[in-house]
Amino acid sequence: MFPSSASPTSLTRADHKTLALAALGGALEIYDFIIFVFFMLTLSTLFFPPEMPEWLRVLQSFGIFATGYLARPLGGLVMAHYADRLGRKRMFSLSILMMAVPCLLVGIMPVYADIGYLAPLALLALRVLQGAAVGGEVPSAWVFVAEHVPVERRGYARASCRLD
Repeated sequence: MFPSSASPTSLTRADHKTLALAALGGALEIYDFIIFVFFMLTLSTLFFPPEMPEWLRVLQSFGIFATGYLARPLGGLVMAHYADRLGRKRMFSLSILMMAVPCLLVGIMPVYADIGYLAPLALLALRVLQGAAVGGEVPSAWVFVAEHVPVERRGYARASCRLD
């Protein structure tokens, strides 16, 4: 609680800009990460053997999707370590790059008919990279905004950039 004579410090324009950019960055990463599910059937057809039963191709695609979630804690640990050493702004840029490049590569990557079993393995590696990016970006965003807003507004700042 604040003393009755003191009002909480309001957020400046720069604070609002920081909150908006952190929330937008997180939203774009989550969108990039989740879009995989919407293309699950297409990806399962393109990246797995056609002679494989459809249910197994879809199951393996869901497994690749799940590995992205399993990589999140690892990404959080590694990226938090480097964010403390190199700066959070650099890690934000790196995490966005780690989402955008694999997304582009999935779109232009050769399919199973072209490179065989390397296609699902490459898809798996790209999903791990995306999972690590999301795992590092979201907690870093909370710390970043908490460091850039007044102390009495940290709860508001953290809540405004929480996306998952």
